[in-house]
Amino acid sequence: MTTTPPLTTFRWDAEFPLLRLEGSGAESFLQGQTSADMSSCKDDLMHSCWLTASGRLRALLEIRFDESGADVMVLAGDADSVRQGFDQVIFPADRVRLLTREPQRRLQVLSNATSSEVIWHDTSGSLPEPWDQRPPADAEALERWRLKQGWPSGDGELSGETNPFELGLSHWVSLSKGCYLGQETMAKLASTGGVKQQLRVWSSTSLLAKGTMLQRDGARAGQITSVLPNRDAPGCIGLALVRRQHLDTTVLNGPEGEDLILQRPSGFQDPPLAVAS
Repeated sequence: MTTTPPLTTFRWDAEFPLLRLEGSGAESFLQGQTSADMSSCKDDLMHSCWLTASGRLRALLEIRFDESGADVMVLAGDADSVRQGFDQVIFPADRVRLLTREPQRRLQVLSNATSSEVIWHDTSGSLPEPWDQRPPADAEALERWRLKQGWPSGDGELSGETNPFELGLSHWVSLSKGCYLGQETMAKLASTGGVKQQLRVWSSTSLLAKGTMLQRDGARAGQITSVLPNRDAPGCIGLALVRRQHLDTTVLNGPEGEDLILQRPSGFQDPPLAVAS
């Protein structure tokens, strides 16, 4: 008799802030305020960026439409700023009301794929199969997955100074829909290949700190944005924003000559045009 091996896949299990856009104008409002094309694939969870007018990333959003509006989950960034920003630009003609909901429980399979299974679940309800067989990842395992994936939810990556193309989020940005907040900058970056830096995973046998400047042959090459000390070995891993002139290398140095081994994050999506050297 054949037996089924135990399911050992871990899950990301957390609650996130939730906003509600109630009304028939929800799609049109989000189309003008966020970076993804809201007219496609509304049967699935949609990912979109909330940007400044100059294309700086302020928040990462996950959106679910229904017959009467849309729920907007703030995956990263300041939910109060998103709420205030939306509220300031809603007018009666938009046919939408902004409401605040209780935090929403969200489950995601942890994998190296660009996308993985996600569900929103009732906070008080028992988990459905096979989610009930997937143990929750602890904080260290979740952070290690985040770093290897290049999920830019840390404050070092979501600093208010970065744009989606630098962080590997080109699949969260539409270049074909109409005008939206930050659209002009994103279109310019895409047409000129003007991205000045990209996110990379690094590892080192040395202990380094967030904010450390990196160099190559004496020239400034980037900056560390996240750090996680290794639990079972010397050194640490993390994320860094690497200047485009140095994206061709696999090794950068810290201020004392420490070696950092670079890799492309498994979830990173290239900008629409190749970054010029």
